[in-house]
Amino acid sequence: MSLIPVVPENYTHVLAEFDCLDPLLSALRLDSGRLKCTCLAVSRKWLALGTSAGGLHLIQKEGWKQRLILTHKEGSITQVACCPHDEDYIAVATSQGLVVVWELQLERRGRPERVSVSWEHRGQTVTALCWDTGTLRVFVGDSAGKVSFLRAGSTKLGKGAAFVIFPVQTITTVDSKVVQLGYQDGRLLVSSLSRCYLCDTEKEKFWRVGNKERDGEYGACFFPQNKGVLVGQPPLLYCARPGSRIWEASFHGEVLSTHQFKQLLGSPPLPLVTYRNEPHYNPGQKSPQSIAFSKLLYLGDQNLLTWTDSAIYIFTPQTGQLLLWTQVKDLVDIAVYRSDLFCLHSGGRLSHLSLLSAERCVERLVRRESWPLAASICCMFQHAVTTSRARKTIPIDRLEHLRSQLNATSHQELIGQLDDVIAKLEPLDSASSSRRSSISSHESFNVLDCGIYRVISRRGSQSDEETGSLINHSLSEEERLKDFSFVQEEDQVDPETNVSVQSQERLHLFSTSELPQTGTSLGTPLHGVFFKTYLQSSERPEAERPEQGMQFHLPLSFRPKPTRIALQAVKDSVSSFVKKTTEKINTLQMNSDLWQRPESREGGHPELSVTTAMYLEEMDNEIYDEIPNTEVDMQDLRTATQRAISQIHDPLLLLDPVCLGEVLLEWLPVLQRVLGPADLRPASLSDLGEKRWEKDYPNSYREQQSEEPSFSSEHLTEKKEGLEEAAPELREQEEQCGSAEKLCEVPNGNLSEPVRVLSPIAVPSDLLADLTQLATLYTEMSCFRKQEHEQALECNVFLRRFFFLLDQERVRRMCLLCQGEQAEVQRSFIEAMLEVTQSSKVVEVIHRGDLLRSLRSLRELQPWSAPPLLAHLYRLYEKHGEAAVRSCCQFYPTITPADIWTMAQQSHFLAYLDNLVQSQSEGQRLSFLQTLLEPESLKQDWLELALTHDAPQRCDTVTPDGQPRWRSHRFSWGYGRLLSLLIRLPANLPSKHKMADSCRTHGYWMGYLYLCCELQDRAEAFSTVCQLNDISLLEEPEGVEPQTLDEWKLLINLSQQCGCVVDSEQGRGPDETSLSNGSEDCRGRISLENLTLMLARKTGPDRALAILEECGAPLVLSPHSKMVCELLRLTEKRQRAMIQMMLERCDRFLWSQHA
Repeated sequence: MSLIPVVPENYTHVLAEFDCLDPLLSALRLDSGRLKCTCLAVSRKWLALGTSAGGLHLIQKEGWKQRLILTHKEGSITQVACCPHDEDYIAVATSQGLVVVWELQLERRGRPERVSVSWEHRGQTVTALCWDTGTLRVFVGDSAGKVSFLRAGSTKLGKGAAFVIFPVQTITTVDSKVVQLGYQDGRLLVSSLSRCYLCDTEKEKFWRVGNKERDGEYGACFFPQNKGVLVGQPPLLYCARPGSRIWEASFHGEVLSTHQFKQLLGSPPLPLVTYRNEPHYNPGQKSPQSIAFSKLLYLGDQNLLTWTDSAIYIFTPQTGQLLLWTQVKDLVDIAVYRSDLFCLHSGGRLSHLSLLSAERCVERLVRRESWPLAASICCMFQHAVTTSRARKTIPIDRLEHLRSQLNATSHQELIGQLDDVIAKLEPLDSASSSRRSSISSHESFNVLDCGIYRVISRRGSQSDEETGSLINHSLSEEERLKDFSFVQEEDQVDPETNVSVQSQERLHLFSTSELPQTGTSLGTPLHGVFFKTYLQSSERPEAERPEQGMQFHLPLSFRPKPTRIALQAVKDSVSSFVKKTTEKINTLQMNSDLWQRPESREGGHPELSVTTAMYLEEMDNEIYDEIPNTEVDMQDLRTATQRAISQIHDPLLLLDPVCLGEVLLEWLPVLQRVLGPADLRPASLSDLGEKRWEKDYPNSYREQQSEEPSFSSEHLTEKKEGLEEAAPELREQEEQCGSAEKLCEVPNGNLSEPVRVLSPIAVPSDLLADLTQLATLYTEMSCFRKQEHEQALECNVFLRRFFFLLDQERVRRMCLLCQGEQAEVQRSFIEAMLEVTQSSKVVEVIHRGDLLRSLRSLRELQPWSAPPLLAHLYRLYEKHGEAAVRSCCQFYPTITPADIWTMAQQSHFLAYLDNLVQSQSEGQRLSFLQTLLEPESLKQDWLELALTHDAPQRCDTVTPDGQPRWRSHRFSWGYGRLLSLLIRLPANLPSKHKMADSCRTHGYWMGYLYLCCELQDRAEAFSTVCQLNDISLLEEPEGVEPQTLDEWKLLINLSQQCGCVVDSEQGRGPDETSLSNGSEDCRGRISLENLTLMLARKTGPDRALAILEECGAPLVLSPHSKMVCELLRLTEKRQRAMIQMMLERCDRFLWSQHA
């Protein structure tokens, strides 16, 4: 990583993107090619998104939750504006020129209502909307230059409140298109292509701002002066001019000065701080830029915002300086609220940016655990981070914690730069800050993996001086271990450190008693966990020592150990205990200053040492007689594995399941003996150790207690109780050994058997690769082929016992293929993966409940591995439900629909599948859906699922005898697009018959007609069309068109049998007044007259009437039908005459050429 360049000191702010709005667009289905976001507006509470389909989505900014959808049938949404003083009102403009004001009525829990509608701009494109700052009035400007206002009625004031006023009035028409509108304190600012106009809406007076014209889209806005000494002053006007210039004008339209930013824009752009990529700053000077500022917006604290399609510019006009400019691609529109920017990009993508100081940006990045990005901003904005003012936002301990989180290998140069920044930090200059508590001002702390709080003293702080003598006179590690292993009850004083022995904190295995403010740490490795203890400083007077804090306990979860390891731990604990006790006794014998022992007790300790040595020797012999030789077992496993690997390399054996199973069954007992669960073995090394502990060891000391009751009895009993309190995991292992005896009664185990994700002993890497191959092969064979051998293990049992050997990706694919037959295998696999990924940082983020941040953390895990990612998605789905499933599309193809099928509810899976398919272009959806069907049997399952969710009631589409109801094919299906793709997928005849039966059963008649045509069952298709009684179904491409005269005769006979549907059946059809189902129209029904006219168009009226006579169908044509037949005859005669004339002319031409 190259050195990060430092930005100039005049740059103190950045634009940062902390949130990703892509999941929000995906949940709203605005990320497809069909629906796009076209405009946006923002207020304190709402983010309003207008769409190309005429919908307005109101998103609650707190939690990014959708609250409302307002629909418009008058075209797509082109402009939207939120009322600044009453968030219950919002104004919308459509592509047809309609302007609507909605009252949301959220406080009264009512339905949103259109309180005002204006067609004043019909046929024109509305280019600007602006709310009055004091009343419910909206100003509207269009592409023709017309400016009007619309008063919003209110249901809060009663229905007659708006009758006495004119709701819509035209204010003026300017010379060209309205580019931007602004309103402040009774003045309306209109910016057109050529000028800026200022209008007093109360007195109806107009002024031009400046005398010079312009040509192009240039914005203008009001600039409130509400800071410092300017409070109460009228606002200023800023109007864009060509050549990167901006006019500053008074509230009366008089130009005061011209700001020239062309030279300032020659500086290099600041990077956009975003999670999408690393920030890059190129200090090379750029040439001055001449830019047309199409819009101007008031931003944050006395700043002015403008943009182009490729960059964002923020000025401080009061000082005439450029605050920053940043390159952002494909910008279309920006909405601001305070210091938040919501950007709309081409293609409908959204981004959320924040303008904030560099130190505040670093603080937020640290809170979000974006360590490399935070460090890069620290190094880039050194001048802002090192100031004393920045210590209130990012204290020194937080920067040191940031440095500790960086990877020393991949971020070596970044760490070096950050060290330089930390060395330049200025302390807080306020007097009160020096009196803060020692933890906040002089020290920092971090939490170790085991849960212990570790206090870190800062360089150059007061705590270093206070603890200096303690560090110089600190004990060696062995002596510290002795002091913490054996602490007398009396108040002993160490002559070197002058520290009370009783004031030293005791070492506990699973909790700490208190956290002192200053001190030096002592490290003790015990059972794989590094525990920190602290000694209080001796230099501080006793009166100044702080009172002992409240005790806190940090419970740690330890994974249960096998019996062999537990027994070895017991042996080590006993040996260490006896050894330390003996050494302490010898130390106390020689140290007369600490303890004067009577001469009568001199003979007791040699006997104690001899007894202890004899006990240890017997303990070692019994333990090592019972524990198998690990090296011999490992060699046996290696031999058996190599023999099995060499045998399965034979192609003939590999292709024979019986022989392959025999090879694996020969290898399996060795695997179980060496790496199998210790709980399932007979026996009882732990019982032996427990009996020796309860009988031999205490009995050997009872003899010594009788001789030395004043010392041995007290301290040996105290040490035994301390050991029992300090090692709760040993008691847990005893309980697990007892429960393991119950598991031994079941030879093949069950789901209650724990999943083993770690190997009980270390396995060499070369052997582990072979074991993985054989174990995965055995799992796959036992899953797809039932094992009948007595020694064989079921697939689920083997997976739970030896998951640490399995190839996770192959097991995942196996579970997908056998999910219908082996559901418990899938559950065991997910349980194991949840255990494997439990230590990931993503788990903590998911448990916090922030969906967007969780998805961002998952994206940062790239490149993805399917099994761990699937485990995280299970957690995410459990937390957020359908919203999480809809967001899973971004993880395709790592996570396939088959994975989601096994994870989510059926209705949630359909939403995911529909989103995934619709994300493809229309021409590729069918082939894309075909690639998702693994295995092929999923097609029928998905079809059944789509037919039963968000679908019409079966009684509305199918009669009790299973026949189609009249025009029931016009009902809308929630997943109709997905259904049409599923039935069009290539399939064999049995599958098509099965799909046709499903479509008929659920009343999906359009799919049934298509499948009947595919199966060449056209007679059934015509019968269904007649029962649906819709003549449009006889026309392609959606319908079934008769192709021969026989089919026409069949259709005429079927129409007579159906009798054109009785009136009672018509009443059971869909709602005739709804747009989706159409209206009742006799011309659309299947009748003899309509069939005759259709046949006449194909074959001619005379031929059609002849066919009707052959079928014996009586027909009396209406006057309209007779006229149509006469016109067809006349048209036919003229066509014949024209054809005859053309043939004669061709004949004459050919003869003339021949002559």
